[in-house]
Amino acid sequence: MTVSPRARARLSILALALLAAGCTTTPRGPVTLNLVAINDFHGNLEPSKYTYTSAATGKSETLRAGGIEALSGALAAWRKEDKDLLFIGAGDLIGASPALSSMWADEPSIEAMNLLGLRLSSVGNHEFDQGRKELLRQQAGGCDSPRPGKACRLSPDYRGARFTYLAANVLDSATGKPFMPAYRVEDVKGVKVGVAGAVLQGTASVAVASAIAGLDFIDEADAINKTLPQMRADGAKVFIALIHEGGRTDESPDQPGCKGLTGGVVDIVKKLDPAIRLVITGHSHQGYLCTVDGRVVTQADAAGHLLSRIALKVDASSGAIADIDVKNVVMDPAKFPADPQVSAYLAGVKERSRAALARPLGKLGTATVARRANEAGESPLGNLIADAVLAATRAQGAQIGFMNNGGIRKDLETSDAALTTNFGHAQAVLPFGNTLVVLDLTGAQLRRLLEQQWQRPSASGATILQVSQGLSYTWDEKRPIGQRLVPGSLKFNGKPVDDNQTYRVVANNFLAEGGDNFPEFAKGTKRVDTQIVDLDALSEYIARNPGAGGAQAGLAPSTRIDKVRTPQ
Repeated sequence: MTVSPRARARLSILALALLAAGCTTTPRGPVTLNLVAINDFHGNLEPSKYTYTSAATGKSETLRAGGIEALSGALAAWRKEDKDLLFIGAGDLIGASPALSSMWADEPSIEAMNLLGLRLSSVGNHEFDQGRKELLRQQAGGCDSPRPGKACRLSPDYRGARFTYLAANVLDSATGKPFMPAYRVEDVKGVKVGVAGAVLQGTASVAVASAIAGLDFIDEADAINKTLPQMRADGAKVFIALIHEGGRTDESPDQPGCKGLTGGVVDIVKKLDPAIRLVITGHSHQGYLCTVDGRVVTQADAAGHLLSRIALKVDASSGAIADIDVKNVVMDPAKFPADPQVSAYLAGVKERSRAALARPLGKLGTATVARRANEAGESPLGNLIADAVLAATRAQGAQIGFMNNGGIRKDLETSDAALTTNFGHAQAVLPFGNTLVVLDLTGAQLRRLLEQQWQRPSASGATILQVSQGLSYTWDEKRPIGQRLVPGSLKFNGKPVDDNQTYRVVANNFLAEGGDNFPEFAKGTKRVDTQIVDLDALSEYIARNPGAGGAQAGLAPSTRIDKVRTPQ
């Protein structure tokens, strides 16, 4: 049979088309996907003190680490190695922030993450500090804020986050659907990567109740697992979980393959779908590179002290992960020269903030009033704050002041040899802007409240409330939970607390609503929100009491809270 030239041409074209089609379906070799993860940045635009023990040397190291300049330098260097690097987060990027960020409604930290090229982050509990409306504004931009004195003051046209917050397990109570995206699918080197995000289910215990009204927090693993069919339908073949819940380990932050992780995230990881091989965590402010149930579980400390570098070796066709290599890298500013654009931005924010931060408040009695507690659970800074909130509300009848340790974010430092402290230092201690609430509790309720210090969820451990001068007690860890107060030891102004007497107490609005797993506060009566901000109360107390904090610097064990000691 003779084939005409035109037919031969058609056959040649068909053969080429079939060959091309065959090429597109030929499995590609393995590809390496490079990720960098951050968690619990908390608005730390500048470096801060970081102490860790290196697995490589076994030695303790202390340096000032983090800050957006070091982060920018590291990311720029790593992007030169791989332009497709994916930068992601595990929540608490904002909230509990130093004044340089919080005085501007944390907009500088959002913009910093934009400049650093962040793509995705789970929400953290601190993203809810100012309420649902403010979180949505942080994401989308605009100036309609519950903080009109701070929002859009740095820039009049705040445009929001260019990265996407993920919240698979945070549901709108009215609709039953996630109120923010549950997941995103990213195309990295031709491989579709599904990333789902969640925050700890117990957010209600660490957030102001009014800030999360209308939201339900469901099981983290269940919510993430539910996204897998949707992500697969969108073409994802590799799956990553961002979970703002963490754990603890005694192993070094740069020790790969750690096995000793404990805490809330462990059970969550064990419930995740087997397709999820990588879990990036937060919340516990620890650095670790662990293995749990055959999965890699990472965290990069907090405040930008570390970044987690993660390399996934993936079969491009099937999405099968052949290897996961992880490293926690210390963000030493000396090793990572800053990106000029980021340096210029930080300089601008600092210049706008300088006068407010430097405003002197008064002189302390010591160079640093420490938040670290003694064996009984009492700290010099906790005492100072409890005294300050009491002094600020005596006119409302307050007799006893309380402060939660979790609300004390840093030591109170001084700025010169004369031991002067300023607004910036005080704001770093109390960054939330909580208001003080005065309420009545009976003596019996005071006992129940204090016993709740040891009635904690298993992952969180004991949380000792800081108390004002005049309240004292002794506790014994060998007594049963619910009966740890030594009988007869709970006293007010030297007299035993009477179960039937009413006492007027003051606490910040977070505690007053039952936060931090202290539900007895929420049962208090005759409640008055004074609208006095805790930071203002501390600032005023320092101004009126020269030498504040000095007498408590040594903090004898039985100053206010004592503990029965076990004989050695």
